[in-house]
Amino acid sequence: MSADSDGSALRTVARFEAERRLRTAVVAAAVLSAYGVLFVWVGPELVGGEEMQALLDAMPAVLTAMLGFESLASLSGLLAGEYYTFGWLVGLAGYVAYSTAGAVAGDVERGRMDTLLSAPVSRPTVLVGYFLALLVPIVVVNAVTAPVLYVSAVLFDATLSAERLVAFHVLSIPYLLFWAGVGLLLGSVTDRSRVAGRVALALVFGSWLAEAVLDVTDYAWVGAVLPTRYLDPSGILVDGEYNLVAAAVLLAGTAVIVGLSRAAFARRDL
Repeated sequence: MSADSDGSALRTVARFEAERRLRTAVVAAAVLSAYGVLFVWVGPELVGGEEMQALLDAMPAVLTAMLGFESLASLSGLLAGEYYTFGWLVGLAGYVAYSTAGAVAGDVERGRMDTLLSAPVSRPTVLVGYFLALLVPIVVVNAVTAPVLYVSAVLFDATLSAERLVAFHVLSIPYLLFWAGVGLLLGSVTDRSRVAGRVALALVFGSWLAEAVLDVTDYAWVGAVLPTRYLDPSGILVDGEYNLVAAAVLLAGTAVIVGLSRAAFARRDL
């Protein structure tokens, strides 16, 4: 098979899968944006008070770590601890992993993959096409949500750093790509879409929970193997710390997982 035909097949698969996800991506962007606007609207009434900070100080360390709270003295702290922790670290990552795992395993389960592979296209090429299609929801959600939240902050006279907001959304992309890779691997080794999707969701939630628990113990170093360690909403939005090394680690991990997925899918029986 020539490189030109393989490249053409890759673009075709990626475009078709991307179009299938576009509507869901727009809906997800609208829902997350509306949810974020709600936080920006009520945030100024919640943050900055001594009572809320006292509540934060009284929380168990493990609960504070789970929620990602560093401070309730600012809207950024509230967004980092609630909105982005559950919306991005768990919610959007879970959707990306579930969607990828379910798409690959589901097409194998329904026999659509056999039809697709009957064309002059290699298995690894098809798999990479599925992965690239996940850029649509990842990019659309981040590209829409960031400006919506910033404009809302301006309209509601709330303080929110545009630079830090953009930085978080950009740095969240490697994290989401990593989970897309995990979903790809799960979909490559099983032909049951529900099993692959549920395992993907369990891994996302388990990673977040394990990192939160380990972070307040003497075994925090174990969390270095968890992707959640490498995206810190509070560090970015509250402290203005942009960890490019962490983003590079996530991208490297993504490349490894996609490579393993290609190898596993090329060798499995369909």
